Amino acid sequence: MSNNNPNNASGKDPHLLLQSAPLLHQKLTTPAAMKDVWIALLPASCASFWFFGISAVLILLTSIAGAILTEWIFTPTEKRRFALSDTSAGLTGLLLGLTLPAGIPLWMAFLGGMVSIGLGKVIWGGLGSNIFNPALLGRAFLLGTFPIAMTTWVSAGDLSDFFQLHSSNLALPFMQGQLDAMSEATPLGLMKFEQQVTSFGSLFIGNTAGSIGETSGFLIILGGIYLFLRNAINWRIPVAILTTAALFSLILLLVDNQQYPSPLFTLFSGGLLLGTFFMATDPVTSPLTPKGCWIFGIGIGFLVVLIRVYGGLPEGVLYAILLMNAATPLIDRYTQPRIFGRDKQNLKNNNKADK
Repeated sequence: MSNNNPNNASGKDPHLLLQSAPLLHQKLTTPAAMKDVWIALLPASCASFWFFGISAVLILLTSIAGAILTEWIFTPTEKRRFALSDTSAGLTGLLLGLTLPAGIPLWMAFLGGMVSIGLGKVIWGGLGSNIFNPALLGRAFLLGTFPIAMTTWVSAGDLSDFFQLHSSNLALPFMQGQLDAMSEATPLGLMKFEQQVTSFGSLFIGNTAGSIGETSGFLIILGGIYLFLRNAINWRIPVAILTTAALFSLILLLVDNQQYPSPLFTLFSGGLLLGTFFMATDPVTSPLTPKGCWIFGIGIGFLVVLIRVYGGLPEGVLYAILLMNAATPLIDRYTQPRIFGRDKQNLKNNNKADK
């Protein structure tokens, strides 16, 4: 290319910049993405404080502390400032805390935060390398190790009971404290074992027994809408999950409306909404392709209803997401779009060569 600018004695155009790819720069950074999720979780966190008081505050703080401490311990000294500044460890602790019951001992919440980061993130190589959602992995560990504490629920209250701390929260490690409040079954437990349906109003507002951050369907949806507007999550995954769960529930309801719950109950009960918007949409552990996201979401929605109806436990969100996390690499492999200029036969030959 010639330069016809007579004022440029060097023969170089100062307005022409040549550089290697990538030529597009995305403003979204990891800390910015984490900030959006923090903001989106604020309504559900405030609801946990309203319904479960200071116990919820302490559980969230201890689970966050366990996650951050583990991240700090296992990160090399020269990288600690950068590793902790993205707030991903604290966010993992917050998500874990929101899935715990209000009466759980604080040391268990702290241990869960440590396991979430240690087994869910560090051993895989750090942020961006993990296969399973770290918060759900931590919850799975606690549920398998301390099943009684993880399935003992207390009634929701209001701000008048804010400073009522359950004695079980302060139980010593590997010691079980007595709950000073009447335990109560969750809506899913009532439906599965007693065929009692909780009113939609209670599920929508959140004044029911359950995990401290999963009871208010309205506020969780509000956080999900914020993530949609910020383009922070792939919309295909929540749409696929909720649509599949609703359709499967509707089919079962048409088969027997006395035994199976309605689609609205299925969507707003348990941890489906929290898992849908904040865990299944994790970009690290979900598929990268649009077709893969649909398959991933449909699989989760189907498994959630299947486990709830035919499994031994009333809830199935935890296992459904973790199972589909394990399938994500396979989904990505077989849903890659065709490379421009390559036909199907070339792609098949390349796949055979890779094997």
